[in-house]
This record gives sequence, C-alpha cells and structure tokens, in this order.
Amino acid sequence: MAETKDPHALPGADPHTGNRRIDPVTGYDTTGHDWGGIQELNTPFPKIAAVALLLTFLYSVVAWVLLPAWPTGRDYTRGLLGLDQGRMARDGYQAVDAVRQGWLARFAEPDFAALALDDLLMAQAMPAAARLFADTCAACHGSAGAGGPGFPALDDADWLWGGEPETLAETIALGINATDDSRVAEMPVFDWLEPADRQALATYVAALPQGKAPPDSPGATLFAENCAACHGDGGSGGLLAGAPSLTDASVIYGQNEATILTTLRHGRRGFMPAWSQRLSPAEINLLALYITTLQKAKP
Repeated sequence: MAETKDPHALPGADPHTGNRRIDPVTGYDTTGHDWGGIQELNTPFPKIAAVALLLTFLYSVVAWVLLPAWPTGRDYTRGLLGLDQGRMARDGYQAVDAVRQGWLARFAEPDFAALALDDLLMAQAMPAAARLFADTCAACHGSAGAGGPGFPALDDADWLWGGEPETLAETIALGINATDDSRVAEMPVFDWLEPADRQALATYVAALPQGKAPPDSPGATLFAENCAACHGDGGSGGLLAGAPSLTDASVIYGQNEATILTTLRHGRRGFMPAWSQRLSPAEINLLALYITTLQKAKP
C-alpha cells in the first residue's frame, strides 16, 4: 500500500512521522530539500541584512526630504537644503574663469619675447594653451602639430608665411582662403599642359627633396617657366605667397609622382578658418606662442 504524506507536517519534517529534521552539525532545521545528499538548511534571515535594508530605507527618506529628488517638468525640487547643481557648476566655472582672465589679460597686447621669459606666467598659460590647441587646431594639424595629408606640420621650421609668434597670430586671426581679408594659398590647375609635359614636371619635382632633380631636364625648364614664380628658383618655397617649399620633407599633400600629377591636373586650395571670429585677441596670441613651443617639444 502506498504511503501518504501528512499535509500538516512542518517544512523539513519527516513526511511519515511529522517530526522536524535537524541538521546534526549546525542544529538548524532542514527544509526537506535534498541535493545529491546535501540537505538545505532552513536558516533565519541574516540580521545584518535586515539592518542594512532598514538603514537604506531610512537614508532614502532623509535624502528625499533634504536633497533634490523629484522632477517637475523643466525643473526639479531642491529639497530642504536647497541644492542646485547647475548653479554650483556655474559658480565653479566663474571662479576658475576669474583666475584665468587674470593671467590671460597679459596676452591681449603681447610682447612675445617678454612673455616667453616669464616662467611663472608660462607655467600657468601653457596647459591652458595646450587645451585650446586641442580644441581648435588638433583636428587638422594633429594633437602634437605634426600635420597630415592636406594640413601642414606646425612642429618644424618650414612655414608658408613665417613662424614668428607675431606672424602666427596674424595667420590664426585671418585664416587662409576663408574671407576677403584672409591669406591666399592656391595652386592653379595645369591641365592645359600636355600629358608628357606634366609627367616630366612631376618627375622633376618628385626628385627635388633628394637633390636629384637634373637641372638640364625638360622638367627643369617647365618648372622655371610655370612654377618658380611662386615656389622660388629650385623649389625653395615662396615665403608670404603661400607656396610651400618642394625641396624638404614638409610636403602637405605628398611628393610622389602620382600625387604631383593629381595636383597638376586638379590644383590645390588650402583652407583655414579665420579664428578672430571665435577667439579673443588674447587667446589668439596665447595660441601663437604655444605653437612656437611645438618645435622645441618635438623629439
């Protein structure tokens, strides 16, 4: 005859006798669950967990009353403490900006030589200048000013209009091909040349950085007739004309024959925004002085 279980037996009790099963090691009741010979203990809820839950609840009530807690559409309740993180952030920014404006005013009408010799001022200004460079210049010129395809390097001694702080500040303020007052840098299209002449000219220009361009080649003649007016005799560059040197490693677009042929067929027209519309004169001067330090920082 099949045995029946007592429906009124306690959890963990013997189903036949109704007596509770006690774990002989811990002395706790068991739940009656058996997992491969391992009995599940019917242990009480930990007191420390109950205390933690109670403290958490009490803290939430106190925080709900004292701190900002509930949104009210486009605003929120301030709590009894009246905290406003937006106002706190604005106050903190204004305090930092007040200190910044103190030393930044020194750059409004600068004597770059004197500013560079002021070690205390430079220690304050250069970290801010590095952040300003990262925000405004690094996207094109690279985080360390090393340049890239289509954008000149700022960490060497090769410049289109000059690398002195005064000249750099003017370039930053005016931009390149940005407004009517900007500096102008444009390479015209030479697609009117015969393909053979373009190839000879490209071969000659590609050999200039290595000093291997033959002076009596057809390419040399074509260069003298069409390119030297801007790039200078021998390709040394046209300072203040926006025409880069073709004899060094600082080539904006590359100087292999294929790239040069592309330049001859389609021309080039650089662009740099006029930062005078976005930065103050003091910030422009600070940025110009910072750029002069990139060459010194280059390994």
